[in-house]
Amino acid sequence: MFVVNLSYKKPISEIEKQIEAHRAFLDLYYKEGYFLASGAKNPRNGGIILVNSKIKRDTLEKILLEDPFSIEGIADYEIIEFVPSKYAAILADSI
Repeated sequence: MFVVNLSYKKPISEIEKQIEAHRAFLDLYYKEGYFLASGAKNPRNGGIILVNSKIKRDTLEKILLEDPFSIEGIADYEIIEFVPSKYAAILADSI
């Protein structure tokens, strides 16, 4: 499983210009079953994407290049891989 930690490199005003396109990007990969949860960090200096473990890291890296935030150079991405030892039953198909 992966946690993608996005850190904004530009002011929120620049992020807001791309937020609709970013959400469309997220929707595409929710439909594919890759993304499990996402949202803004608090304080709003970036975001988090929780990614299904069925995807390979190199595939995830390629997918993130499609994000408008990446294309526009307004966010950095840190991919954290982990192996859950405990999880809610609802996540069983994603582990």
